Amino acid sequence: MKIIRLLNVNAFQNPHAVEAKRLYNTNNVEVIHMALKPGQSLKKHITPVDVFFYILEGKGVVEIGNEKQEVEKDMLIESPKNIPHLLSNTGQDVFRFLVVKLPK
Repeated sequence: MKIIRLLNVNAFQNPHAVEAKRLYNTNNVEVIHMALKPGQSLKKHITPVDVFFYILEGKGVVEIGNEKQEVEKDMLIESPKNIPHLLSNTGQDVFRFLVVKLPK
């Protein structure tokens, strides 16, 4: 059994300049933990694969294409490939979420 503890995973450099930790990475799927401080945001970008976001903590806004929605803990958001998207922290606390890319 393989167990990965978030605290033991190093953050990696990313174009968004936010905390990102790759928790799981295979040929089929990639799982990234991201944490945005209040006021931080990802840059609007496109992924060539389907993605979903699972909100772990905090509140924020997700923009996918022309849609914009407030999100919070325990919500899952689908983001189809090739559609511009971003997430931003609009709350007072950390906004933590998982980014899951399928297939990687």
